Amino acid sequence: MMAEKKVETTGLLGWIDARFPASELWKAHLSEYYAPKNFNFWYFFGSLALLVLVIQILTGIFLVMNYKPDGTLNAAGIPVAYASVEFIMREVPWGWLVRYMHSTGASAFFVVVYMHMFRGMLYGSYRKPRELVWIFGCLIFLCLMAEAFMGYLLPWGQMSYWGAQVIVNLFSAIPLIGPDLSLWIRGDYVVSDATLNRFFSFHVIAVPLVLLGLVVAHIIALHEVGSNNPDGVEIKAKKDERGIPLDGIPFHPYYSVHDIVGVAVFLFIFSAIVFFAPEMGGYFLEANNFIPADSLKTPPHIAPVWYFTPFYSMLRATTSDFLPILWGFLAIMLGLLFVRSKSMKVKGVAVAVAVILALGFAFIDAKFWGVVVMGGSVVIFFFLPWLDQSPVKSIRYRPGFHMVLLIVFVITFAVLGYLGIQPPSPIGSIISQIGTILYFAFFLAMPIWSRIGTFKPVPERVTFKPH
Repeated sequence: MMAEKKVETTGLLGWIDARFPASELWKAHLSEYYAPKNFNFWYFFGSLALLVLVIQILTGIFLVMNYKPDGTLNAAGIPVAYASVEFIMREVPWGWLVRYMHSTGASAFFVVVYMHMFRGMLYGSYRKPRELVWIFGCLIFLCLMAEAFMGYLLPWGQMSYWGAQVIVNLFSAIPLIGPDLSLWIRGDYVVSDATLNRFFSFHVIAVPLVLLGLVVAHIIALHEVGSNNPDGVEIKAKKDERGIPLDGIPFHPYYSVHDIVGVAVFLFIFSAIVFFAPEMGGYFLEANNFIPADSLKTPPHIAPVWYFTPFYSMLRATTSDFLPILWGFLAIMLGLLFVRSKSMKVKGVAVAVAVILALGFAFIDAKFWGVVVMGGSVVIFFFLPWLDQSPVKSIRYRPGFHMVLLIVFVITFAVLGYLGIQPPSPIGSIISQIGTILYFAFFLAMPIWSRIGTFKPVPERVTFKPH
């Protein structure tokens, strides 16, 4: 027979605990979850990401109450979907506020997620034993991109329509299955009412459910192995006689109260944007999206929202002229792998990949390789725990040039993002191609450069200055 659960609480909470582990969950994930005591500014962004997720869900619920996913024209000749957004803005009480909170929240979500990812790269939060935490985080990022892309079509403005048309058409570049795949995604030969309805269902139901599941998995995995810290020291290695980490403090009330400060500052900035600059100069809401979608009028310049532009810039940079350079770069990376590896299997894989890429570059269109580059620029984050071969986790104890390389990577990402917004130009294409090489070189050469240099001794316990 199963042993009965011990219930230490009384009253209503005791009754609940006998049937559901409410107190156990509270203790495991808040009051008795010990986090390192030396968290700094960079550790605000995880809780802020949760806050923005809640904002997006709540505002999304209220928007769906009045939004109509209908691409047909109404009596005035305006698409019903576009008209419903205008109805929310003009007629629904406080509808303008809800809409601006949702559109600003989308950009805010990517800001805090990018900062959260940067902190992981800064302090080695993807290293053992947190590989699964990082992978769940990367899956959240992919879901977030899918959610944003599908939601971007819903206003049914010119940029929404043509942006979706361009991105979905990219799937047609995949050999053999491409045309049928793009047709299947759209549900029609062009972006139409069928596309709008399926994107709406994914944006409102399917992707959010997956996203919530991944967030829960991310938090459970994190609390299983414990949080990293700026020193990259495992606090579980040093415990007192009660089994409590010497350098740990309970997440609640210490960090739950601590995070309120970050939430207050964030909401101040968030509110300022919502009330005074919701369009953010065309970066959050583009001017072309205030024009109803018209399948017969192509905008002079089509660009995605700012948070997709670094990847879009790499897509545009991959031209037929750039393919030989890209092949040369990959050949060098594979050559280094072949020379440095002692395993015959790894050497065999390197040769096989080189041959496949050479044949692919020779016979497959540059458009396809652009899609591969764009997809690879996101997927490569998944492999970061195994690409980084540094003997220490945190940037604090690595050679100075490691920080320089990380800063160069961040600048490259920002420059690619800026160029992705701008119309194509010869000089812009050259800079984008250089940026693409630098972006991938940071990751692919990491097994080599992450081992090089003089590393500082890592302390046995976290460094902490009371304040």
